[in-house]
Amino acid sequence: MGLVPGATLRLLKLIERWNRLKCTIQHFHIWCKSIVEPDFNLKGKVALITGATHGLGMAMANGLGAAGARLVVNGHSSQEKIDKAVAAYAAAGFDASGYRFDVTDEDEVGSAVEQIESEVGPIDILVNNAGIIRRVALLDMPLDEWELVVKTDLTSAFIVSKAVVKRMVTRGGGKVINICSMMSELGRDSVGAYAAAKGGLKMLTRNMATEWARHNVQVNGIGPGYFATEQTRPIRVDGHPFNDFIVGRTPAGRWGNPDDLRGAAVFLASAASDFVNGQIIYVDGGILATIGKPANE
Repeated sequence: MGLVPGATLRLLKLIERWNRLKCTIQHFHIWCKSIVEPDFNLKGKVALITGATHGLGMAMANGLGAAGARLVVNGHSSQEKIDKAVAAYAAAGFDASGYRFDVTDEDEVGSAVEQIESEVGPIDILVNNAGIIRRVALLDMPLDEWELVVKTDLTSAFIVSKAVVKRMVTRGGGKVINICSMMSELGRDSVGAYAAAKGGLKMLTRNMATEWARHNVQVNGIGPGYFATEQTRPIRVDGHPFNDFIVGRTPAGRWGNPDDLRGAAVFLASAASDFVNGQIIYVDGGILATIGKPANE
């Protein structure tokens, strides 16, 4: 049984309207991509990430790789660990290279930066992520341990940035991301050296921005909160006092996922942040925004 003429006409009009709507949606999607993609696209950029063989450094490097950057991974503990990380990046489909050098040794850093730029290409993005922590009360901390933490977590960012940014300035710009911490703002028992270093890194970030913004080098920081990593696995269980404290203290009500850092890293590495300088983005689920809930809530 065929459609009556009027019904056929109405059906044809509905089909025509649907086709027009699809065309409009497609053009809107193309328009959106034309606005967003150039700002966050890192294709053709070379990113050096220190301490990126595992953990949060690897998560941020994965984000940069997914946005199109060529990854240069630094580590110091062993070549085997670097090779394993590079293989993991390659398995994810990213262009990655690994270089072993001590970020606290100015001569090693200088030689490594020269080698990287010769073998991979000019460094467009630097992420100062390498760091350590020593959980010792200040009255019990040996001076050599204090100096090691400060040298690794603060001085290394100065050493690596100095070597890389000189070249960025010559080329007309670049991006530097210093990985700070909530301890850049807060104190806590037994992490005095770490807090001093990370507090110093916050101010170093601002001073780098003050001196280098005129050369089109944007310097900013990321301050991670408490994240679910292999290091925190033993305490991330219901009933553990620290787990309950973090989940209760964090407005988001959970530990961070390492991938939660990817967006901030890509933003600060991309053209989207070209007028952002000297800022620390805290990716902490809101901890620093509140004094917390009373114990009886």
